[in-house]
Amino acid sequence: MIDAPDRHPAPRLEAPKRRPQPGERRAQILQALAAMLEAPGAERITTAALAARLQVSEAALYRHFASKAQMFDALLDFIEETVFPLSAQILSAENEAPASQASRIVALLLQFCERNPGLARILAGDALLLEHERLQQRVNQCFERLESQLRQCLRAAAQQAGSPAPTADAQVAASCLIAFCQGRVQRFVRSQFRKLPTEQLDACLAHML
Repeated sequence: MIDAPDRHPAPRLEAPKRRPQPGERRAQILQALAAMLEAPGAERITTAALAARLQVSEAALYRHFASKAQMFDALLDFIEETVFPLSAQILSAENEAPASQASRIVALLLQFCERNPGLARILAGDALLLEHERLQQRVNQCFERLESQLRQCLRAAAQQAGSPAPTADAQVAASCLIAFCQGRVQRFVRSQFRKLPTEQLDACLAHML
């Protein structure tokens, strides 16, 4: 005799969805925003598009960030917290030629942008169009801070070279290097990330320094 099938099969037990740990959802939001910025030809990103990518509501985003500007602020924090400690290490390196230190700071910035195209769009200002003006001011301050570090290296280099006006020479050289960095980042972004910012970098720096 064949047993009749069970009319009431046991319910399938599904593992409960894991709740994100404190800070984890915030990091996911920032990672998603950076990834969206990496898309070639990406237009202005809306919170609706960001929420859709994360499969959450816009209200869920606002539980972690009061505005989209705060999301960009957090990405700028990441840029600063990554780049400036490393540039400070370069400056503190003993027994290294000052001109070599300046070259390494430039390379540090451009390599960072090459590895993080979405963040390069922020530094280029491309991602901040129609966003809060304060964000562009923060980007400007990042470059001003790097220029100050470069002046510090290049003034020492000018003194070693016997320059009669090491401060003025350092200001000119640092200004040229920062303009070069900004131009390379802009070109990287506007070429849809095809023209790498570190292309022929050693030769360029040797020519300028």
